[in-house]
Amino acid sequence: MILRDGLKALLAGEQDICIAGEASNGRDAVTLCQQLQPDVVVMDIQMPKLNGLEATRQIMETVPDTKVIILSASSDPEHLEELLKLGISGYVMKQTAASFLAPAIRAARHGKNYFSPEIARYLMNRRKEGGFGLSHSSRKQLTSRETEVLQLVAEGKTNKEIAADLQISVKTVEKHRHTLMQKLRIRETAGLTRYAIERGFVDCEVRVAVAN
Repeated sequence: MILRDGLKALLAGEQDICIAGEASNGRDAVTLCQQLQPDVVVMDIQMPKLNGLEATRQIMETVPDTKVIILSASSDPEHLEELLKLGISGYVMKQTAASFLAPAIRAARHGKNYFSPEIARYLMNRRKEGGFGLSHSSRKQLTSRETEVLQLVAEGKTNKEIAADLQISVKTVEKHRHTLMQKLRIRETAGLTRYAIERGFVDCEVRVAVAN
């Protein structure tokens, strides 16, 4: 909420930018985009219920004309590779959003890419080195639904709560959890939670809750 309020205040003075809507979690962001079909979406990576990477994937599949700009505190190479393959229009670090977010939105609106200096330098260095390395193999194996279930498990939801959230049966949730453990070679729920945290799908608030 604090971040969204800050972004609204930041963009309020931009005459050519209008905030059409806002969402507090990844799943609502996807639904809102499908309803409003905005020109540009500013997406955080760490979102509850559905992480920003998966939300971006779904938005770009269902609302292809909407451009996506990632706003993140991290330049995780694996996330960058996956997001670039999805076709994002920009990536701005939260630390420099005051200077670079509005220009990134304008660039995306006109079909151009925009990366804050830290990301641009990283991408340039990676190209000089021969491009990105291979993606995390296990991440490639996960379906969109499995990724959703993984995040909800990491957020501490029970099978029944996950079923209600995703509008599927408890038996289907159990099947997804079993498949996740097989694909990731993880034997217990705590391991799934650790994996999701390491991948940046849940934030430090969830991490503290898990530790307790």
